[in-house]
Amino acid sequence: MTRVDPGRDKINFYGSLNPLTGQEIVMRSKVMNSEVTALYLEQVLDSVPEVPILLLWDRGPWHFGLPVSNVLDANPRLQTMLFPTASPDLNPQEHVWKEARKAVSHNHLTDRLPDLADRFERHLCQATFNSSFLDKYGYNYVRPIFN
Repeated sequence: MTRVDPGRDKINFYGSLNPLTGQEIVMRSKVMNSEVTALYLEQVLDSVPEVPILLLWDRGPWHFGLPVSNVLDANPRLQTMLFPTASPDLNPQEHVWKEARKAVSHNHLTDRLPDLADRFERHLCQATFNSSFLDKYGYNYVRPIFN
């Protein structure tokens, strides 16, 4: 979630970074709950067909609940793993949010929240986000074994 104005209006974003390609899968939502998370998981599955997916998650309460469990149970190629509590520094998605905010909302003037949200979403969909996550945890050393 990214707050973008001092008022009570807010727009939430779900996002997942593919650390191999730097591409982002994005979905905008008025709320974050397990029902919307289940919809987002369906979007991820549609965006990355026919291959196993490991989704690394923070412990947001919207990541849990029956709708989420139902999607996970129905799609065994989608697995989740939780980051440790209070460890945003480990999550490459947090770096994406920071980079996108810097590019779109820092030192920029946009009068309307929907316009800013459009710019933010467009940036997330069009930009490529570099991540050292895979190198940091040795993936590129063991990757040839699985090819």
